[in-house]
Amino acid sequence: MRYSPTTSKTKNAPLALNASYSRKKRLRANLTGYAFISPFVIGFLAFTFIPMLVSLYLSFTKYNLFADPVWIGTDNYVKMFTGDANYLNSVKVTFIYVFVGVPLRLAFALAVAMILNSKSRMVGFYRTIYYLPSIIGGSVAVSIMWRNIFSNEGIVNSALNLLGIPNVSWFGNPNASVFMLVTLSVWQFGSSMLIFLAGLKNISQEMYEAASVDGAGAVPKFFKITLPLLSSVVLFNMIMQTIGAFMTFVPAYIISKGEGGPLGGTMLYSLYLFRQAFMFSNMGYASAMAWIMLLFVGVLTGILFKTSKAWVFYESEGGR
Repeated sequence: MRYSPTTSKTKNAPLALNASYSRKKRLRANLTGYAFISPFVIGFLAFTFIPMLVSLYLSFTKYNLFADPVWIGTDNYVKMFTGDANYLNSVKVTFIYVFVGVPLRLAFALAVAMILNSKSRMVGFYRTIYYLPSIIGGSVAVSIMWRNIFSNEGIVNSALNLLGIPNVSWFGNPNASVFMLVTLSVWQFGSSMLIFLAGLKNISQEMYEAASVDGAGAVPKFFKITLPLLSSVVLFNMIMQTIGAFMTFVPAYIISKGEGGPLGGTMLYSLYLFRQAFMFSNMGYASAMAWIMLLFVGVLTGILFKTSKAWVFYESEGGR
């Protein structure tokens, strides 16, 4: 049979049409996907990524919102660590708030979660009651309430007077004022408690029964069963609560009326950044502060992940 180019083209035409149709179908499917994710992409670019780049540029400038930015290089960063005592004080107060408040908050949340993990007909009601502080804990109203509780005539000083202890000047003593903020942080344990409670529900009761048969008490069960199997949840809560603690703003602002007093005792990092940006119009300096916080939180989170290999138990891996 003689080869005919026309015949070959005729046979390949359906294949070409099918390939073209498949490409159009894939393109249509991709465009549909892009259309669905476009609100997020546009929002991320407009309200997160591009502002971050602008903030990075402003951190190397002197900018006050009323004039064009003036490039000053690394002067803002040098000033933070060598010429601004208030900045260093805000770092100290924030470290106390984070590294004291977060462990206490997690310990309290775990203790309450273990109590609520017990079998009770009212356990659902108790969980709701214990979670309520986390819903309203960061609000302006609760911060005002907390300020009234620790006032000279507040409930705390009244209770101390009943015990024969004189009034504590919560708003006049820097050490007492930061402790007041830490107490408020610990009181907002509801979200961590619910996550711990979910983790406790995933621990098999057979392990506790086997430990009881071997004669193990409550303390060995906690350190040999509960804590290792809950270690991944502890890591998650620790990271999330640490990041949240570094970003705390509303309680410090409301309790100190935006001044960070007394003597900088409640001047958290975020509050000092806010004052520099919106009270003193030092936008360049505030941007530099924001980037230092971002870098520090990123490094701290990386350290937590790196060290977690030594103490976090993953059941799928059969150990640490």
